[in-house]
Amino acid sequence: MVSPFPYSSDNKRYHTLSYHLKRLFPGRRVGKAAVDAGFSCPNLDGTRGTGGCAYCRSGGTEFAGSSAVPVREQVERELLRIRRKWPDAGAVAYFQSHTNTYAPAAQLRALFEEALAVPGVCGLSAATRADCLPPDVLDLLAELSRRTYLTVELGLQTIHDETARRINRCHTTGEFLAAYRALTQRGVRVCVHLIDGLPGETEAMMLETARAVGALRPGGVKLHLLHVLEGTALARAWRQGAYLPLGRDEYIRVVCRQLELLPAETVVERLTGDGAKDVLLAPRWSRDKLAVLGGIDRFLAQNEMWQGRLFSGG
Repeated sequence: MVSPFPYSSDNKRYHTLSYHLKRLFPGRRVGKAAVDAGFSCPNLDGTRGTGGCAYCRSGGTEFAGSSAVPVREQVERELLRIRRKWPDAGAVAYFQSHTNTYAPAAQLRALFEEALAVPGVCGLSAATRADCLPPDVLDLLAELSRRTYLTVELGLQTIHDETARRINRCHTTGEFLAAYRALTQRGVRVCVHLIDGLPGETEAMMLETARAVGALRPGGVKLHLLHVLEGTALARAWRQGAYLPLGRDEYIRVVCRQLELLPAETVVERLTGDGAKDVLLAPRWSRDKLAVLGGIDRFLAQNEMWQGRLFSGG
């Protein structure tokens, strides 16, 4: 079946990261090289809160390297991993763990330049929070974006501040919008992170978040499924029966409806998260990522849906 979606070279009905990178770097495969640069978070150290967001494990992520290893060495190891699949591939150095602009601008510059200096690195991506982008850091990011392919991955999760308080996000949607404007006005590409299945949220609320983010016309969006991970506040709520994760069919339906509300030009950089298998408590069905992605493809095709079909501008 031929896709009716214009930003596709296969049967996908949404704007995949693979499609985006192939056109940005023609003739070359590009992967993500995950980096842990040892950053903390203002929601961990007491600056804005303690304990982190309800779903956060303070030990970092499954995929980033060890902050005890120099950034250059982490990137080189990741390049070797990527090139086992795609010889001669390039890489975007992905500063992934915790809040990757939570340091003085001079320190950030040194770390980012260290990654960019690795042969084969063709871009940077930095995950951060809206409350960790002071003017000098914004200026640094703007400078880097003129020199290389740069994405700032900005965590929002939901536009609903009541939910944000419930999950202990410790910043407001207003702060997010101010940071988003500050970045985009400087020409910095932004990828917005959203989470489906947050405690207390209905499907209508998740769609409202997608509609509001779509109106911003971001460069990218990552849609995540909320995972219950061992050692988190969410895990305690789940064990007490106070939180019930989304079912697979429910998640697939929500994602497909959200895609219709996003502009076609926005790159969908992720459609489901990856929970570390050794600490994932629920939902267990999320471990079969290929089944989830296949289910999304089928739902879109069977229901004649595609990204941007219901996008009303913004």
